[in-house]
Amino acid sequence: MAVDPGRLRVLVEVAHAGSIAAAATRMAFTPSALSQQLSKLERELGCRLLDRGPGGVKLTPAGRVLVEHGERVLGELRAADEAVRTLLGAEPERLSIGAFPTAGQLLVPQALAEFRSRHPGVQLSLVDLEPPAGYGLVAARELDLLITHRYPGVVLPKADGLRRLRLLDDPLLLAMPSGHPLAGRAEPVGFADLAGQEWICGGPGIADLITLERLAQRVGIDVKVAYETHNYEVMIALLGAGLGLALLPASVLAHAVTPRVVARELVDVQPVRRVYVVLRRRPSALVSEVVELLRRAAANVF
Repeated sequence: MAVDPGRLRVLVEVAHAGSIAAAATRMAFTPSALSQQLSKLERELGCRLLDRGPGGVKLTPAGRVLVEHGERVLGELRAADEAVRTLLGAEPERLSIGAFPTAGQLLVPQALAEFRSRHPGVQLSLVDLEPPAGYGLVAARELDLLITHRYPGVVLPKADGLRRLRLLDDPLLLAMPSGHPLAGRAEPVGFADLAGQEWICGGPGIADLITLERLAQRVGIDVKVAYETHNYEVMIALLGAGLGLALLPASVLAHAVTPRVVARELVDVQPVRRVYVVLRRRPSALVSEVVELLRRAAANVF
């Protein structure tokens, strides 16, 4: 039996929204109506697709597989609609971008301002997405373009049916208070010199902690996280107050007012945060144009 595309769309929307109630709001249906459609889909397939709980829903293994296929199916349906509109001479009316916050701050404004001046009739939208989120939204054509990143030691998501292009290599620098003993040290600083230091970084599963632990393991030292946050502004404020050490992207430090923070390159490891754009394999001319504008902005980010 073929999967009903309408019910497939419901499953994908629920997966993206994180709950049946949120998906119902997005789709202008009642939660009970969506629940009924999901139950019918599960009966048709003979398996459970969602685990429902008070905090939302979680995809089962079968649900994850179906959502991956569903994103591509919905993307092709939307592509067909766009192709017909293009044939009839209609310019795309919108262009949607997802980006992690620092990309939204440092790369996107310049690119979109130039794009808007060239195409004032195109409706632009931007949504914050922390990596690795967003790949499925591009596949389903809910986003035209995703700006994402990968820290050392973090596994890149699959990009089936998509293109992933490198946009920027952003070195991770050792940031410390200006009064720290290593700040004024004439000799080079290596990661192996940082045993016993207190660190500022994200919690378990967060990319910067994964990188930090990987580097520490490589040089044979332990990591002590004293201040847990993945907000760069909070990190810089803590450093400016004389607390801890952090690994921060060079692009963030280049645009931060940090008179009481010193950044040093490490001599024994050279970690890099790699920034990518993710798009469909056959992007529109407008999407390709935005990619080139983002490349131009990335070239001037430091």
